[in-house]
Amino acid sequence: MLKDMLNNIQKKSLKERFLLVLGILFFLIYLVLGLMIMFWEKLPLNMEAKYRYAFGGLLIVYSAIRFLRLINSNAE
Repeated sequence: MLKDMLNNIQKKSLKERFLLVLGILFFLIYLVLGLMIMFWEKLPLNMEAKYRYAFGGLLIVYSAIRFLRLINSNAE
């Protein structure tokens, strides 16, 4: 499976590979931002803890959706 994915990536044009890297970068940004909001206590947000966890969880779910869409578009 991993070998097929690598072959598929190598067949892509330069533009498609750039967009793949950009998609992975934004997946990581949303994931780290969600974790920072949830667990970094000194982050200057004036929110109650339950709202911080809800917003952080929402960002993590959004990053998971982006990752799944990225994997599905990479399979084509």
